[in-house]
Amino acid sequence: MASSSKLVKAILDPKKNWFAALHKKTIENRLRKYGLRYDDLYDPMESLDIKEALARLPREIVDARNQRLLRAMDLSMKHEYLSNDLQDKIDTIAQQTTVCKL
Repeated sequence: MASSSKLVKAILDPKKNWFAALHKKTIENRLRKYGLRYDDLYDPMESLDIKEALARLPREIVDARNQRLLRAMDLSMKHEYLSNDLQDKIDTIAQQTTVCKL
């Protein structure tokens, strides 16, 4: 049973599997249109570990995450995307800031 768990982790790990890396990159490109990050998809109601990780992050990072989620929901309801220049600006800011991995 443990070997099958290791196999599943190896298949789903983007660092080890090129297909998983391609899938992650595709998802990141779609999220970018809404101004989201891949880590924003983690649901604190699904896992207590994620809930604890969010509780340990500085308040301004959690607030920025919540703001990104609200903006994405608003854009989705309007059937719109962020403009390309705003996407580039957000990417630049994201590269300058460091966020703890959940």
